Amino acid sequence: MQDYDEVTAFLGHWGHFQQSVFFLLCASVLPNGFGSFSLIFLTDIPRHHCLVPDINLTEDWHQAIIPMEMVNGKLELSRCRRYRLDVVKNLSAQGYIPGQDVNLTNLEQEGCVDGWSYSKDIYKSTIVSEFDLVCSEEWKQPFTSTVYFMGVLVGSFFSGQLSDRLIPESPRWLLSQGRVEEAENIVKYAAKKNKVEAPQVIFDDYDSPADKTQANEHHSIFSLLRTANIRNTSIILCLVWFTLSTGYFGLSLNTSRLHADPFISCFISAAVEVPAYITSWLALQYLPRRLAVVSILLLGGASLYFIQLVPHGLSYLSITLEMVGKFGITTGTALMFVYTAELFPTVLRNTATGMCTTVSRVGSCIAPFLLKLSQYFKYLPYITLGTLAVVSAFATVFLPESFGRPLPQTIEQMHKRERMKCPFITRKGQSKQVKIFESRL
Repeated sequence: MQDYDEVTAFLGHWGHFQQSVFFLLCASVLPNGFGSFSLIFLTDIPRHHCLVPDINLTEDWHQAIIPMEMVNGKLELSRCRRYRLDVVKNLSAQGYIPGQDVNLTNLEQEGCVDGWSYSKDIYKSTIVSEFDLVCSEEWKQPFTSTVYFMGVLVGSFFSGQLSDRLIPESPRWLLSQGRVEEAENIVKYAAKKNKVEAPQVIFDDYDSPADKTQANEHHSIFSLLRTANIRNTSIILCLVWFTLSTGYFGLSLNTSRLHADPFISCFISAAVEVPAYITSWLALQYLPRRLAVVSILLLGGASLYFIQLVPHGLSYLSITLEMVGKFGITTGTALMFVYTAELFPTVLRNTATGMCTTVSRVGSCIAPFLLKLSQYFKYLPYITLGTLAVVSAFATVFLPESFGRPLPQTIEQMHKRERMKCPFITRKGQSKQVKIFESRL
């Protein structure tokens, strides 16, 4: 079988055809950011407390009717409780002064039966203030984000079909299916766009019996679980994709809490992604894939772990560490798109990438609820994300290396990829089989 890269080398690497495909793909991605990250503002929770009806109360009782609570080491007005209105009204009418004549700690409380009063210092309204998604209804706030990401998950199945209409089919995939004539037509069209002359016959020996057998073989998502080699690779990749998606959307949706001004927070969070993508591009050019992914995951995980060690007075250091964590996770996400595609053969590449991105969408659906763990322990979301990142980094060590190597076109070529062996896992006859396999290589 001919080497695809050698056969199509006459096209060049960055001609008009490649540029048009690249920019069409970029244009399809641009609207995604507006939809996903508008949730930061739409679902943000303004400062709020129980609404106090316009009744005859003294100024002292107007100020004292909302109890004070300790939140993360600070005294704040209660968001979900108030002193019983009828009791307060009676005490106010009798001229008692709160805190002086009346011990407020012994005063009976009630829920926000008349609704809530929301601060309008930043937002005129959000879905939280519009539908009172606070206190007992607060679970609906992250659920709205989860519903959105579930819609993205479902929509990805349809957008995949649509993409086959914004993009030309992959000649490499067409060849794997035995559709040589269609592949040649696309390559000749690319040559015309790049203003280079194509050979009369481009793929002259892709119709061998072995290729026909492979083309007639049907591959599905179950093919990713058929053999131990492919199955282990698929499981590790799913773990890494799940971690990266959970971390990316978890940290992104948390940006409104970084700074007093959520717009500045969002700008900082978005600005971090610029050097992250530049770093990923440089890493793809010069570093082994395995080393790059492991290093960047450890960087992101460690920085998220260290947030809990920062003193309360150094809030900017906490923000810096969180942004370093997002830098690592964003860089890792960009790396994994390429790494995943390089690991699988042509007949499984789209299926594997689709499976990994589907698993990643599950992570994005979980991310909004992950942030709510801070209600039990402030740093629990960071500890969870850091743990996932470190575990994924160690799992990545056992993936094959693909840097500087041709893309596998068959499943057999994928099996020959070098991978690190886990020293704690042994099987009967494994060492003998390894020696035989290595001698064949």
